[in-house]
Amino acid sequence: MKDSIDFGSMDIPKLFRKLLIPTVLGMIFSAIFIITDGIFVGKGIGSDALAAVNITAPLFLINTGVGLMFGIGASVVASIHLSQGKVKVARINITQAVIVSSLLLIAYAAVILCNVEEIALLLGSSPRLLPLAAEYMYWFVPFLVFSALLSSGMFFVRLDGSPNYAMVCNIIPALLNIGLDYLFIFVCKWGMFGAALATSLGYIVGALMILVYLMQPQHILRLCKVKLSWKSLRLTLRNTGYMCKLGLSSFLCEAAIATMMFAGNYVFIHYLGEDGVAAYSIACYFFPIIFMVYNAIAQSAQPILSYNFGAGHPERVRAAFRLALLTAISCGIIVFAVTALFSSQIASWFIDSRYPAHDLAVEGLPLFASGFVCFGINIVSIGYFQSVERDRPAMAITLLRGFILVLLCFWLMPLLCGVPGIWLAVPVSELLTFLFVLTLYCRGKRN
Repeated sequence: MKDSIDFGSMDIPKLFRKLLIPTVLGMIFSAIFIITDGIFVGKGIGSDALAAVNITAPLFLINTGVGLMFGIGASVVASIHLSQGKVKVARINITQAVIVSSLLLIAYAAVILCNVEEIALLLGSSPRLLPLAAEYMYWFVPFLVFSALLSSGMFFVRLDGSPNYAMVCNIIPALLNIGLDYLFIFVCKWGMFGAALATSLGYIVGALMILVYLMQPQHILRLCKVKLSWKSLRLTLRNTGYMCKLGLSSFLCEAAIATMMFAGNYVFIHYLGEDGVAAYSIACYFFPIIFMVYNAIAQSAQPILSYNFGAGHPERVRAAFRLALLTAISCGIIVFAVTALFSSQIASWFIDSRYPAHDLAVEGLPLFASGFVCFGINIVSIGYFQSVERDRPAMAITLLRGFILVLLCFWLMPLLCGVPGIWLAVPVSELLTFLFVLTLYCRGKRN
């Protein structure tokens, strides 16, 4: 499973490619995982079902955010310890991250399951969408811990030098989900229950693949026994607290997408009703997918940045960061062009043209995609600051783009530009955040 990677001496472009290609391919299959759900739900169950899934999406994003927070936090700490020869400490770090994050998410799922309908209404569900949203939540929420374990485990497998195995851990669940979605929705006619069950089984298989890898004794990074003494528990709390501090921006990035969906659902249902939410749900399927690609770029750079930062090689850190930025900008331009040229075909994947939501999506998707370049720069910049233990700039960028500006733009842009302003709210918030990031870079160069 090892892929002959040396973070400290290998040529940076070659090292970045070795990590980037399997990571992006894995993320593409994760994207297929998400898109397939949307296509099968929209085509097999209907427009309202697609809107209902979008209503529940913030719950999943917060769960994934917890996985990413512990994943990147533990990976940064473990990378630095590995660069200093502290292998046992690195193993303890990832074990603590897996245990604590799993316990937190089990409690999170229990709270949701005890208040399903109330939470669905709080997320913006209308009475018409409530039964569909509740059914989906009942069969998806109990398995959230597995999706988070898959998200965090990717970091540990890649850091151990096995990005190709990490890719396989994305591909197999995606293929399984496609097959089960078709079987459960079109053959068995199980509706929302079938859609939720197919997705959950995919995540369970992926998480088990991660656990199998981390439990094998021949790997450098693997799970180890954790002592249960008071001293060990205090050290665990201290260590996981520091990991959370480093990875908090990743959690907030996912929470920011949840905020974007939450605010957008309210604004769209206010201006355009359930059809508006269904149209917006297509954009919401695409936004996490684009985030996955940018996240793959940031995750590919992260072990290179952290390892060389810990080893005291600043020139290698700068080279890796520049390469990640150029890759993100190129991807943003390509995705915007594809979305602008093929918005009608993209909308037709999810919703038949007879639904009013189809035409709304065709008009809105190019506007929404106009912010993808700035979005990529912002995400890679957050990943850079996290990787070199600069949590404050990462936090500032995340809070600005994900909460403050996006909520402000969702309030102001419809008043200034009408319905097109709703679609432009997210791109404008990303552009303003990019200007802030540019200011940070300029100040850093002067210093």
